[in-house]
Amino acid sequence: MMVGTQSVNSPKSYGITKPLSLAGPSAADFKRNLELEKFLVDEGLYESEEDTMRREEVLGRIDQIVKHWVKQLTQQRGYTDQMVEDANAVIFTFGSYRLGVHGPGADIDTLCVGPSYVNREEDFFMFLHDMLAEMEEVTELQPVPDAHVPVMKFKFQGISIDLLYASISRLVVPQDLDISNSSVLCDVDEPTVRSLNGCRVADQILKLVPNFEHFRTTLRCLKYWAKRRGVYSNVTGFLGGVNWALLVARVCQLYPNAIPSMLVSRFFRVYTQWRWPNPVMLCAIEEDELGFPVWDPRKNHRDRYHLMPIITPAYPCMNSSYNVSQSTLRVMTEQFQFGNNILQEIELNKQHWSSLFEQYMFFEAYKNYLQVDIVAADAEDLLAWKGWVESRFRQLTLKIERDTNGMLMCHPQPNEYVDASREFLHCAFFMGLQRAEGVGGQECQQFDIRGTVEEFRQEVNMYMFWKPGMDVYVSHVRRRQLPSFVFPVGYRRPRPSRHQNQPGGRTGEDGTVSNSVVERHVKRKNDNEMMDARPEKPEKRASLSPHSLDIVSPDNSAITTGCTPPLCNLRRSPGEGIEAANLNTDSPELANLARDECNSGSEQALEVDSMALVQECSDPAEAFGKCVTPDSSDVIGQEENLDRDLKSGSISVADEVERESKSCGGTRITGEIAESVQLGRSCGQNRDYEEFEFAATKPDPFVGKGNLYSQSGIPEDLQSNSLVSGMEKAEDGARSDSLQKSQIRQNHDVFILLFFFVSWCLYSSNRLSLKSTV
Repeated sequence: MMVGTQSVNSPKSYGITKPLSLAGPSAADFKRNLELEKFLVDEGLYESEEDTMRREEVLGRIDQIVKHWVKQLTQQRGYTDQMVEDANAVIFTFGSYRLGVHGPGADIDTLCVGPSYVNREEDFFMFLHDMLAEMEEVTELQPVPDAHVPVMKFKFQGISIDLLYASISRLVVPQDLDISNSSVLCDVDEPTVRSLNGCRVADQILKLVPNFEHFRTTLRCLKYWAKRRGVYSNVTGFLGGVNWALLVARVCQLYPNAIPSMLVSRFFRVYTQWRWPNPVMLCAIEEDELGFPVWDPRKNHRDRYHLMPIITPAYPCMNSSYNVSQSTLRVMTEQFQFGNNILQEIELNKQHWSSLFEQYMFFEAYKNYLQVDIVAADAEDLLAWKGWVESRFRQLTLKIERDTNGMLMCHPQPNEYVDASREFLHCAFFMGLQRAEGVGGQECQQFDIRGTVEEFRQEVNMYMFWKPGMDVYVSHVRRRQLPSFVFPVGYRRPRPSRHQNQPGGRTGEDGTVSNSVVERHVKRKNDNEMMDARPEKPEKRASLSPHSLDIVSPDNSAITTGCTPPLCNLRRSPGEGIEAANLNTDSPELANLARDECNSGSEQALEVDSMALVQECSDPAEAFGKCVTPDSSDVIGQEENLDRDLKSGSISVADEVERESKSCGGTRITGEIAESVQLGRSCGQNRDYEEFEFAATKPDPFVGKGNLYSQSGIPEDLQSNSLVSGMEKAEDGARSDSLQKSQIRQNHDVFILLFFFVSWCLYSSNRLSLKSTV
């Protein structure tokens, strides 16, 4: 817990730009730093010496196992006795353990490097797997050969291990192998390169930070913050350990003499203003004669659509955050803003460090959720099946964004939940649903994600190790219908405020009651009476999965979402993209930023990278295209107000026409819920909310190929004209289809109104003629 021993006046320069500030800590900074370190210790983020020794013993035991495994294979394949004696495999560590920021119960990321004749597909995932399965010390053995980085997960004497394998082009692997040397990448395939990259990146990070003790404390703090705020998970589209390490390392380079309490504050200032998709890089991108592709949006078409590029410092330089989607980037930018606001309060002594680490209340943040239930026949099958489904969970987010043209945003919850009361083995994941910004003028836009969910289920069921009993079900639940097992013991769900349930209206500061609220309530009441007076129409029945009755509560309804306030639009204009010409050069803005930092002190929010090109602005939202991301509490409050004005039910076209005249400005503000969105679960009707139908929309063909927004933020000269024109045509086609559907529906509504009007006129004229005759 001591401050690092490296000199704070080290003349060495780190990173691709000069530091923004060389200022050291003040007395107040030292005080806050002691408070932060005490908080981290009290939270139990450091493991004991006994646990540390136990980890070292486990690593030594695994090293013995892989050496024995390679010798056995060498002997079986008829090599000479000398070759058998020299046969060797070496264990390396990476990730949080290598960086020195692991905590109690954390897993150990390990890499086994073996000779060229020992392959991954058969020797590692079959022969070594069988060896480990026979050992009593090994439990929860789970191979994941189809992952982007193939891995074998297991617990050894209760310690979680993620074991990777790399076969290098050598017959004998030396015990003192230097994995940082690029020669280990000769004549190997890309999965092997990705496997080796973890260790090489960890070594480079430690070399590129000014003070690795300050780096470790800051990273430990921010990893804990990310877990508390629900944004720590690479597999679900957020950021994993290496991503957070690279972000922290870049801030350490910009403020080489800052201590952890200062670095945490600067972290949120920098990334609140960061203009994504400008990349975060610790060093210049290195090209080598080996020919492996490196991240470069000027040359690689796919790199242009990365939303939050965080580039690894070791060759071949890759984007470590390719999993990030529009939805998850939106969530993270909101959380960065939350952290920045809290740190400003802490620096003014108005808040304590505990405020920064408040648990994010995911199940209070949204009105609508998707629930993904995973079942299997036994515990071993559930472990393997759950790992596979979780690895594909990000695809569900991308497919929903694709099929709704980015209008429906998803917030996946990284944590899994288990219902202990179930008789069968089960776990569940959840995803919050919310309208994206920019659809305010299309409140009646219909979303049908039944096909999206079915496509996701079909892909998941292609699991090569699938066994009978393995299944996955996706259903929609509202906040009030969430199962009790997702809440901690003793948790009480917040009740709606009085004015939400009673016609008392909204009370102002002077004690008066808002008449507009009362009038809206009376209007809704009259609408409800009119709806109840109409004859009920037969409801369409949802298709039931054989297992769904065992999983779904009878009050689960069709998937719906209400109108939510707009959030920050992450789409970018072509002029705001990556300055590709300056990828490896210094930025002229940094000189001004550094000078302003020295003149204005540590309170000035001016920190940016040369890649970010962020202009100084008083409003942090200016760095994101002058759009404001609302606080989660504001979102909840606005959702409550909007959702009170909505009620559920299947509404016919005639009902829609009648309600058309009561909407604001002649614009229909509510829509029909999909009759019962069939997601493999039973769906009941719910009459408390008006709902938006998830009706069919045509997917964007370019979005389906990985393009998550029409303009990637890259200058026009970096994009192919054919791609841009094709995307424009696709967008024009989607808009024209939407306009045609809207026009047809409006014409249909007008026709019905005219029909009723003419009928009424004829009826009135007939009555007058009869009276005149009499």
